[in-house]
Amino acid sequence: MPSTLNAYMLSAVILAALLLCAPGAPVEDAPTDSPTGDPSGEEEVAAPDLLSASPVWDSILGATKRHEKQFEDEFQNEVKYHFLEHYKISSLPAGCPSSNFSKESCLHRLVQGVLKYTVLLKHVEKEYPGSLICSEVRYYGGLLVSLTKGKMRNPDQVTALTSSQETQLLKDLDNPSTFHRKMTAHSILRELHIFLLDSKRQINKRERLRGSLAVRTMAPIGI
Repeated sequence: MPSTLNAYMLSAVILAALLLCAPGAPVEDAPTDSPTGDPSGEEEVAAPDLLSASPVWDSILGATKRHEKQFEDEFQNEVKYHFLEHYKISSLPAGCPSSNFSKESCLHRLVQGVLKYTVLLKHVEKEYPGSLICSEVRYYGGLLVSLTKGKMRNPDQVTALTSSQETQLLKDLDNPSTFHRKMTAHSILRELHIFLLDSKRQINKRERLRGSLAVRTMAPIGI
């Protein structure tokens, strides 16, 4: 009887570990606080406590995804959205490579990138004062940075731009042409959306791999 009981208990532990790492886990509702309100700074993370499963991703990506329609409404087909693909900005943050890059390094690049995009949004807001997309990105971007730092082993290694670096970054984006400045603003929002999508994908890939390895490590031989 004791050996049978131990077998049942061992099976239960393995099943629980598998459930924790199973894809498609339920996600909590996205935060309802207004970006212009007084955020608590806390964000619920869906089981199994994976950064890539946090509802904050849906919130910030939902905001950046609206940019394409906003662009089309503004230019009424006079300028196609895909035109922005050829509009390059050299100062944009680098994303996480698909291979030969650790999870910690990806998290570092995510935080560093969001912080830099937050500065770049000042250019967007200068061309489009009162932009709701910018307000939402700032709010949910702050939550994402805090959440990501909580997952990092060395969050203190992430440094924000200095005031002089911010000034130079924005100065490099300035241009006497109104059309050029507006295209730069739209390009920033488009590239931000791509950056966030790719970051979530790469982090999810590394979290799932880590979870699978943990399950295999826990599984006893012969079970």
